[in-house]
Amino acid sequence: MRTRLLCSIHFLAILLLFNVNSTLAVLSSNSGTSSYFGGNETDYQALLAFKTKITQDPGKVLSSWNDSLHFCQWEGITCGRKHRRVTVLNLTSRGLVGSLSPHIGNLSFVREIILSNNTIGGKIHNEVGRLFRLQVLRLTNNSFQGEIPANLSHCSNLKYLRVGLNNLSGSIPMEFASLSKLVEFSAHLNHLTGEIPPFIGNLSSLQTLSVVYNVLGGQIPSALGQLRSLEHLALGGNKLSGLIPSSLHNLSSIIDFSVGGNELSGSLPTDLFLNLPHLQWLQIAANQFTGSLPTSLFNASELQSIEAEVNYFTGKVADNFGGLQRLEKLLINVNNLGSGDADELDFFKSLVNCSRLQNLILSENQFKGMLPNVLGNLSTQLEFFMISNNLIFGEIPSGIGNLISMIHLWMDGNKFTGTIPSDIGNLQKLQRLFLHNNKLSGRLPITLGNLSSISVMHLENNILQGTIPSSIGKCKNLNLLNLSQNNLSGPIPKQLFAISSLSNSLNLARNFLIGSLPSEVGNLIHLAELDISENKLSGEIPSSLSSCTSLKYLYMEGNFFQGVIPTSLSTSRGIQVMDLSRNKLSGQIPNFLDKLSLKNLNLSFNDFEGEVPTKGVFANASALSIVGNNRLCGGILKLKLPRCLTKEKKKTKRPLTIEILVSMACVILAVTTVSFFLFSWHKNRRRETTSGSYLRKLLLKVSYQMLLKATDGFSTANLIGMGSFGSVYKGILGEDRSIVAVKVLNLQRRGAFRSFISECETLKNIRHRNLVKIITSCSSVDFHGNDFKALVYEFMPNGNLENWLHDLEKDFGQVEIQNLNLLQRINIAIDVACALDYLHHHCPVPVVHCDLKPSNILFDYDMIAHVGDFGLAKFLLEQTNLKQSSSIGIRGTIGYTPPEYGLGSEVSTKGDVYSYGILLLEMITGKRPTDSMFDGGLNLHNYASIAWPNCVLEIADPKLLNNNDEVIGNHNCTPTNRTNECLISMVKLGLACSMELPQERWDISKAISELQLVRDILLGAGI
Repeated sequence: MRTRLLCSIHFLAILLLFNVNSTLAVLSSNSGTSSYFGGNETDYQALLAFKTKITQDPGKVLSSWNDSLHFCQWEGITCGRKHRRVTVLNLTSRGLVGSLSPHIGNLSFVREIILSNNTIGGKIHNEVGRLFRLQVLRLTNNSFQGEIPANLSHCSNLKYLRVGLNNLSGSIPMEFASLSKLVEFSAHLNHLTGEIPPFIGNLSSLQTLSVVYNVLGGQIPSALGQLRSLEHLALGGNKLSGLIPSSLHNLSSIIDFSVGGNELSGSLPTDLFLNLPHLQWLQIAANQFTGSLPTSLFNASELQSIEAEVNYFTGKVADNFGGLQRLEKLLINVNNLGSGDADELDFFKSLVNCSRLQNLILSENQFKGMLPNVLGNLSTQLEFFMISNNLIFGEIPSGIGNLISMIHLWMDGNKFTGTIPSDIGNLQKLQRLFLHNNKLSGRLPITLGNLSSISVMHLENNILQGTIPSSIGKCKNLNLLNLSQNNLSGPIPKQLFAISSLSNSLNLARNFLIGSLPSEVGNLIHLAELDISENKLSGEIPSSLSSCTSLKYLYMEGNFFQGVIPTSLSTSRGIQVMDLSRNKLSGQIPNFLDKLSLKNLNLSFNDFEGEVPTKGVFANASALSIVGNNRLCGGILKLKLPRCLTKEKKKTKRPLTIEILVSMACVILAVTTVSFFLFSWHKNRRRETTSGSYLRKLLLKVSYQMLLKATDGFSTANLIGMGSFGSVYKGILGEDRSIVAVKVLNLQRRGAFRSFISECETLKNIRHRNLVKIITSCSSVDFHGNDFKALVYEFMPNGNLENWLHDLEKDFGQVEIQNLNLLQRINIAIDVACALDYLHHHCPVPVVHCDLKPSNILFDYDMIAHVGDFGLAKFLLEQTNLKQSSSIGIRGTIGYTPPEYGLGSEVSTKGDVYSYGILLLEMITGKRPTDSMFDGGLNLHNYASIAWPNCVLEIADPKLLNNNDEVIGNHNCTPTNRTNECLISMVKLGLACSMELPQERWDISKAISELQLVRDILLGAGI
């Protein structure tokens, strides 16, 4: 007791020291005239006023701003030699948090104010307009709000105005017409509205105009054609409409012309590029342009990137790329290009001269013909070659193996014939190979085993023959292999099951494979889907299949498997769909199947016998199929099976009174039984409707009208949550009345559309028991003709972690838990860590979630945690997702975002680990990282670090310690010392994951191992 009291006193003393130091700092900064050794008092006081508005200074940059030094020697300050007045204030990328003091307007000699890459918010004050000597104002990547002050027009010497990546609104001030010396105006990624004002055409010194990703409308003013010095014109991601003004055709100085992601229309003039000799980047994607690509395009010999995808371009692509020696990127996918002429693919021949070409993407057009044999002569720097979903036929040229830098090779959805070239094995860097939906034949080349970097291989729906080469087992990074719907024969090679990285899917369905399923299948512990259906496999189901602990989907139908369902599958708790139909399985249906998480079970057309269970999946007739098993009995009434007969007892003569009593008892028993089944059916219906029929269905196609009806007109009564980009409603969908969660995007919010694309692109490619499952999406229009986009998810009935940790509303659940005990919190932490481990290490392309926080962790009926909301997710291979689904909001949520993101660093898996560490500390302490107590240099990480290891009980959530029995649940063990040991380990883990420097943070896989050890200790396994 004495030790604990001393610990509390020590911990409180440290906290008081934080507050005293902070108070002294403020008092010092607010003290009267200082000994600044001469200089200007006005500048001195203005800088002190600036300092007082900064609430967080993680790098201690402003610690030098004190009386011991002349203010001209303060960090970030530059003064003039003659008058010792402040001429430059440069505090870029220092992690500062706070607001901008209006007293900055008193720095009357300042020429440059550079505060980029911080988290400074509030308004840009009108007082800045008093700085008539100001030439450079850079406020990019902060949190400024409100309108751009019109008073800046008084800064007549202003040359560089950068206010991009903020939360600014309103229109571009008309007063800026007087800024005749302006060289650069960058206001990208804000919420600016209105139109682009024509007066900008009079700013004759302007070289850069960047307003991408705002909400600007109207037409592009023709007056911009007067800007003879303009080099960078970036207008993309707005709502601009109409034609590209002809006056822009003569901007001979233009280097970067970017108008993508608008609503521009019309055709491009044939002479558009004749007078643009310096053009390097052309970005006109995602508009409504029609007609053909202008032949004058090839006069722009400096071109490095042509991005014209997602338009309505038609006709033939000219074959004169030879002059574009610097071309690196040609993106013309998702158009209607193609002429039908026999030589329409001859433009490939001229691309041979583009020796720097890295991205060649022609997918989803109408190209028809044979690929020229020069394909192998294209640039050896080519990384992305995508010609999916065209009308290309003939053989794949053998020279493709020369393209040694290839990362993505997508040739699916065409009419290719012949064999897969053996030299494809030369592509050592290849990560994704898509050759499915063609007419390829012959044997699979053994050289596929040389693809050491391959992660996704789609070869399905061809007419490939022969055996599966055992060499594929050398593809140690493979996590998805699909060889289905071919003519493959022979046994399944055991080497295939040595690929421990297989996690997404192994699909060998609809072939002519024979033999047994090798017991080595148990090595695939991370595999989510196994599909070996519609083959000629035989033997028994191997008991080792239970070692596939991540398995959710198992399809074995249409084979010759025999024997019983192995009892070892009783441990397969994560499996959701199991199809064993049309085999020769026999014996009784095991009772353990009713305890699994099955949403769909198909045992039809086997030789099962005996009584059918009545619980779990067997209680839902729509999720169960057992037809074609003629010796089954019992089960729920809906199955309409015969009653199971028992041995007849010898009849004895009984008195009439007893006969009457027995008859009455039977009637009562029958009524009670029927009532029980009706009650059970009604009680379980809620759970059943969440699953619907998932068995091998295509994604449900839903319309706006269906979702409107499902959510009762998106009524507030069905509103279950609101996020950054939309609202989430509970809905009842379809004939089976499945309970779903419907996320309706607010398309008026900047970034909502990109969030929709990001979530679709991410969730359609990933699958894990601890990730929220997306059922389908809806892209339509409402009854008023407005765009409507929504995502439909599996319903999570027990809310989110935010609700459970902080005593918010909890009447949504099926589980009566007053508080989360320590064991439950550890299990939740393990669930979340497993989800991150899958995203970081086992996805086809590593995914960074970017917004991990308690409100994005949802619970199912069994309180299993699922990570959701992938609206900010980012693929680590930047060019993997052509739609740039992850380009928004990389800063995530305040408190959970790693410090390096605020300094402009690229997102990484270490960023997710930081968020996870903060989440762990919040789960242990019960305090949000944004709690009001965290001020003056104290944050959640420091708070926990002070207490670790001796005083963790002082910072632990009181709800964990209210009742010792509740700390670890209902387990019979003394929690006192064991609980303290676990809390120490948990805090250590949270601190290790939330270190300030990314390279010092643990990997998430290490965190999982540590958490499992902590759980063992808590349960007594480690003692």
